[in-house]
Amino acid sequence: MDRTERVRATYLHACLRYVNREYLTNTSVRQRFGIETRNSAKASRLIAEAVKAGAIVPDDPAAAPKLMRYVPEWAKVGGRTAT
Repeated sequence: MDRTERVRATYLHACLRYVNREYLTNTSVRQRFGIETRNSAKASRLIAEAVKAGAIVPDDPAAAPKLMRYVPEWAKVGGRTAT
């Protein structure tokens, strides 16, 4: 996959998780894309690409990196998650 396809796939994963009242996490990305636990940095890079592209945003930017959860960019309303 090229960069655009990776960002799109990560964004769509975030959308699917959001409509199911869940969050995109490093673990969920690893499960979705079949990335082994020892290669969690690969999932982190996918997430970082999607954040940089503006497709997804942290649910709580102040959360510790290990506890970070993400939502699609449109799910944030006034700095809070729209639920």
